[in-house]
Amino acid sequence: MPALVIDRVTKRYGDHVVLNEVSLTIEEGEFYALMGPNGSGKTTLAAIIASVRRPTGGRVEVFGRTPDAAKDVIGYVPQENFSSPMLTGRENLLYFAGLLGYAGAEAARLVAGLLEQVGLREDADKRVAAYSGGMRKRLEVATILFPGMRLLILDEPTTGLDPSARRRFLGMLHDLRDEKTAILLITHIGADAEAAARVGLIDDGKIVAEGTPDSLKQASGLENVINVETTFKTAQVATVLSAFSERGRVLETVGGYRVFSRDVEATTPTVVRALEGIGCRATKMEVVKPSLEDVFFQLTEKPVSGGA
Repeated sequence: MPALVIDRVTKRYGDHVVLNEVSLTIEEGEFYALMGPNGSGKTTLAAIIASVRRPTGGRVEVFGRTPDAAKDVIGYVPQENFSSPMLTGRENLLYFAGLLGYAGAEAARLVAGLLEQVGLREDADKRVAAYSGGMRKRLEVATILFPGMRLLILDEPTTGLDPSARRRFLGMLHDLRDEKTAILLITHIGADAEAAARVGLIDDGKIVAEGTPDSLKQASGLENVINVETTFKTAQVATVLSAFSERGRVLETVGGYRVFSRDVEATTPTVVRALEGIGCRATKMEVVKPSLEDVFFQLTEKPVSGGA
């Protein structure tokens, strides 16, 4: 039986359509990432699965039950922090244990195990106010790991974490997987989605593509990407670079631009000369393989994470 079935789910607020007949299936034990920009509907979908919101139409089943009836197997970590900063990590988890009906020695034993599982044993008795962002998010993930949780929903859990903390967090998620627990990761970060077995790309409330990270890249037709960092960024620089990029599409990044080219050896020196022609210098050029952000951009002509 699938862990999650979403069948033509819609969500409207008045005339505004947030979700437009979204369908997807997540199997038992699968790690699935739903990737899209802010406003694409992914957080609304997560809240519907967790029974926090109601769909306007369509069907959602969690292990064959409605979300309301399956609350006992759904673990949901929303974007916003919810642990109390005035309590210690251990006290936070003991509070949640009490809500689930655990008490006394059993609660203490479960909480000690969860703190070990998420790597917080040594910091268990520190106030959460002293935790780093990554530590606090790991603590909040621990609240959905009590026995019986079989569908774990994490909404943008790595936002605000530095790259090393994000890698550690994703490694922890991999360690949490087993053959009975499914994970749904909601993200706008391609590197996070790469950690999943399967990825759905969502834009404007619709699934625009779905598959393994490798299959999505292959289907996009992208072969190579040139990262170009420049001394300055202007509309003129982007226009010059668009002449060397497939379909004239250039993705702006924090440090420069990503140019999509099938012939990087010929393109690279030409790009350098073209930039020099407008008084701009390429401070760094690097040929890399396409990312899931590149795939999303090719499909939608939008940056998934806001570009610059």
